[in-house]
Amino acid sequence: MALRGHRTRAGAALAAAGVCTAALLTAAHGAAGAAPAPAPAPAPAEPTFVDGLAQPVFTGPFIQHELWVETEFDTDGDGRLDRMHVDVTRPAETDGAGLDVPVVYESSPYYSGTASTQARFFWNVNVELGQQPPLRTSPDTLPDAARAPGSTSPIISTSLINTWVPRGFAVVHSESPGSGLSDGCPTVGGPNESLAPKAVVDWLNGRARGFTSADGDEEVTAYWSTGRVGMTGTSYNGTLPLAAATTGVDGLEVIIPVAPNTSYYHYYRSNGLVRNPGGWVGEDLDYLFDYINSGDLDKRQYCRDTVRDVMQAEHDRASGDYNDFWAGRDYLNQLDDVKAAVLMAHAFNDWNVVPEHSVRISEVLEAKGLTVHEYFHQGGHGGNPPTDMMNRWFSQYLYGQDNRIEDDTDTAFIVRNELGGSTLTPYADYPNPAASAATLNLQAGGAAEGGLTSLALAGDATETLVDAGVNACNAGALATTPSENRLLYTTPTLTENVHLSGTTQVTVRLASSKPRVNLSVALVKLPWTSAAGCTSSTRGTTTSVITRGWADPLNRDSLTAEKPLTPGRFVDVTVPLQPDDQVIPAGSRIGLMIWSTDPEFTLRPQPGTELSVDLAGTTVELPVVGGPLALPICGDEDTRATVVIDGVDTGVANAGLAGTCTVNDHVLDDQDWPNHGAFVRHTTELADQLAAAGLISGRERGVLVRTAAQSDVE
Repeated sequence: MALRGHRTRAGAALAAAGVCTAALLTAAHGAAGAAPAPAPAPAPAEPTFVDGLAQPVFTGPFIQHELWVETEFDTDGDGRLDRMHVDVTRPAETDGAGLDVPVVYESSPYYSGTASTQARFFWNVNVELGQQPPLRTSPDTLPDAARAPGSTSPIISTSLINTWVPRGFAVVHSESPGSGLSDGCPTVGGPNESLAPKAVVDWLNGRARGFTSADGDEEVTAYWSTGRVGMTGTSYNGTLPLAAATTGVDGLEVIIPVAPNTSYYHYYRSNGLVRNPGGWVGEDLDYLFDYINSGDLDKRQYCRDTVRDVMQAEHDRASGDYNDFWAGRDYLNQLDDVKAAVLMAHAFNDWNVVPEHSVRISEVLEAKGLTVHEYFHQGGHGGNPPTDMMNRWFSQYLYGQDNRIEDDTDTAFIVRNELGGSTLTPYADYPNPAASAATLNLQAGGAAEGGLTSLALAGDATETLVDAGVNACNAGALATTPSENRLLYTTPTLTENVHLSGTTQVTVRLASSKPRVNLSVALVKLPWTSAAGCTSSTRGTTTSVITRGWADPLNRDSLTAEKPLTPGRFVDVTVPLQPDDQVIPAGSRIGLMIWSTDPEFTLRPQPGTELSVDLAGTTVELPVVGGPLALPICGDEDTRATVVIDGVDTGVANAGLAGTCTVNDHVLDDQDWPNHGAFVRHTTELADQLAAAGLISGRERGVLVRTAAQSDVE
């Protein structure tokens, strides 16, 4: 049992006196023949672990109290360091038995309530691209503003308590700067949002001062704390653990962010395009400020003047470019000092905080050599890892249990439920190390349904769509109905399941009839099985959207600077779609849909802009587990026993591949190649893939390449 190492001399004397008094009373009572002494009080609970997991052995009532922790900043302009409102819930044994415990900590700007979500307070999205829109109306007065502070005293929140305090952890909550009873101004990703939780961790380690009131001088210490802290939370509450970790604060041992927003640019923009998070049409950073500005009523206007007005001047809804303002709210730029272990959690169908937020951070932290695991599921926004998984991490990093997490050979855990059932499946990493890109080309007919395949060269055609702008329907309607407002290209029906893992890259060679245009791209699963009305949401957990992305063609070469788009001139725009890991079942078709205005996410200009797509310059790089050979998109099986190239029997076995496909299906000697060298390069790549898969020998590889080189294919 973790006991504090000393008592005060007075406390020791009182304890000794208590023992002596009890002994004398017991002896006298027994001598008089009185009733038996009452049963002794139960022994204090001790932290208990089974298979490295903390067990729920502590029972209430628990000790609860509030305090204010002094930070190192003053953001509300009152000339004194801001104090953060904090609550603590801990086992009674931290007082009665001298037990020291670690902390599970959540911070949030939401505890004290939020502002109105009426549409009139959001930005008008029915505007022309590239123009500065009129300033939105703000919910600056109650009841439209975030409610007055006070409801969070003395208990800020009850979250996490029932799970972790019985297991021997203290649970701590704090209100973010400028929210509830915390001092300061909200900055939505500014430095004080990192330094505020740092101050709480410092207080838990005796390095910062805590007070019993917001403005008093009576101090309170965390005498019961071991100083080891883990942070967790979802969405904004999941962002703040990462923000705290970027400070490198000692004592923050582990973070479990769930659906964290790791870059406000990536939350409100996509590849240069102004884009709202799913479900929040017209939201931008300055609205989120208003949404959480629930602090001291007398200081709210100061915060609006010094923080929100700067946001509105610098977040740039005209161009959507990445600038210094956004760079300061991008945690990818602040990872140098992170040393906490990280269990990252996200959903692949989260269209609020899209999955790239977690993936981009995990990749960099892994490269730094930190312990990073990832938990993914197929649902929507939020979703904690299983309690036992979190327990394993907290028990190791906060209680020192030897769970050997850093030695795990599997570091990615994905809930598989696409084919029925639900199984948490471990993988060596994310993306799946066995995934590699299969290049798919487009075939004409996109106004209805063109082709999408890796087993034929691209069609030599240009096809055109018309932007519906303010009249645009959602993706479901476009995917299920032929329309001039989109182009759709689909694979043949899959003859077995296909596992996708990673980030799909779509390069579109396009020309616009106007100097600005939205570009929206999605991979869809057909037949479409979710709602398909014009206004039906495509953000649900059962949506037929596999993944999607958006881009501004003017930012095709840089997020920070636009390059003019000359009407009628073709340019190449590469759009990274959102990371995904999904099994597409046999019997489905994978579709690429290209359109302009996506009313669930983009601005909505006037209709009529024409967007032309050059099929020969447009490709899809699809991350397939097993690579190009694992795409089951063939029809009737080629039953020839050997590989034949331009009529020449190579003698190499015509091995079966995915579904009904064989090696002969991948030779493509019947295609109209631009030149002979291009066909030889293709055959060389195919032979390399077959050799890497162990399907042919090195000698057979040479036979295939020589036969292609000696052929007349061009």
